[in-house]
Amino acid sequence: MLRLRLSAVALAALPALLFAFASEASADAKRDADAPPNFVVIFCDDLGYGDLSCFGHPTQRTPHLDRMAREGMKLTQFYSADSVCTPSRAGLLTGRLPIRSGMYSDRRRVLFPDSVGGLPAEEITIAEVLKEKGYATACVGKWHLGHLPEYLPTRQGFDEYFGIPYSNDMDRVASAPKGRTAIVDPKVEYFDVPLLRNEEAIEQPADQTTITRRYTDEAIRFIDEHADEPFFLYIAHTFPHVPLFVAEERRGNSLRGIYGDVLEELDESVGRTLDALRERGLAEETLVVFTSDNGPWLIFGSQGGSAGPLRDGKGCTWDGGMREPTIVWRPGFVPAGAASAELGSTTDLFATFASLADAPLPQDRTLDSHDLSGALKGEEASPRETVPYWRGSRLMAFRWKGWKAHFFTQDAYGGGELVEHDPPLLYNLNVDLAEQNDLTAQRPEIVQKIRELAEAHLASVEPVASQLDRTE
Repeated sequence: MLRLRLSAVALAALPALLFAFASEASADAKRDADAPPNFVVIFCDDLGYGDLSCFGHPTQRTPHLDRMAREGMKLTQFYSADSVCTPSRAGLLTGRLPIRSGMYSDRRRVLFPDSVGGLPAEEITIAEVLKEKGYATACVGKWHLGHLPEYLPTRQGFDEYFGIPYSNDMDRVASAPKGRTAIVDPKVEYFDVPLLRNEEAIEQPADQTTITRRYTDEAIRFIDEHADEPFFLYIAHTFPHVPLFVAEERRGNSLRGIYGDVLEELDESVGRTLDALRERGLAEETLVVFTSDNGPWLIFGSQGGSAGPLRDGKGCTWDGGMREPTIVWRPGFVPAGAASAELGSTTDLFATFASLADAPLPQDRTLDSHDLSGALKGEEASPRETVPYWRGSRLMAFRWKGWKAHFFTQDAYGGGELVEHDPPLLYNLNVDLAEQNDLTAQRPEIVQKIRELAEAHLASVEPVASQLDRTE
């Protein structure tokens, strides 16, 4: 009888015990949710707005990115800091327009293997901001912000680096075919691009047929080694920048030819990275951003990607050059299956990550960065209302809300003169994605408003000497 009475007492107390346990677990979960998250940026090279299945491509298979979009949020009006590699990467990492850091040029546009400049040491990268909060940091992939030792990721806030220092079409050897032949029908030995670990070349030329897999292996190793502490992982893929290389077993699998094969391998890389976070219990603790440095390199035809409904591509300030297919993912933080038309830019990742990590922003410089954390949670509108479109030292166009005015236009690549527009061309991007219907005559008050905003923006800019044009 005593045993029965004790059992009854224990049973009677069980709900309270379970409630207390659940409350403690909930409190622990809340503490975890309030802790600074990990950050992963997956940055493609020359990916077009229309290249992914989840952004409307009819034949491209990207199942892992499609799943990422179902579990996260698509950002449909998200812009890169520039329309070519070097300045866009500088903008992402510093939260500043390239005109402010010297990472721009009207002549060379990007850094080359013979360049002597790079991202200045006095610039502050998001890696440096996060390191002050105890984050482990790694850069994997293409850098393109200076190949000399003083400019490498290990001097810019990253604990470690594994990747190539500039674009994969550089360092072409003298014996390679001339013109575009080496690009559209490439061999690894045509491009003497080094693969670095930290500051040492470990392979030259880099085997580009295996480089996507090896980047992913490095990323997963870093996640494994730092699963118990906050980390920032910047994965800057080499592709789909030409020349296109892919693992032999993937060649010919896509309906889109080699370009589709490359994207399928990139998609698999994203899947492996997200699976690594899921399997280690880090999914709800990690904000992942997938985007690209600029639009598709259309002069390479079927090997150059698609801007979808947008006009033109890489190298210009039409939207096809700078609006990027972007997905953000953090289960329990980012609403699943959402699509946001709020404005955003790669420069905004700086302030957003700093805010979520409770890290102070630099106060001694002008930032071009907005905290998008409320917008990513689906709780607030984006604080960004404007987008400046720079090409080198010139402000070419300016967007305010849904309206975009072009003061100058110029073709991306392959010739074309700079054309000034006075009055500017005016497009309603909420209606006219392709920028075809000039509304300047119908909406002069909008033109005037954008002129005023652009002039105020220009007044905030104090250009510094170009790092890309340096000769000593």
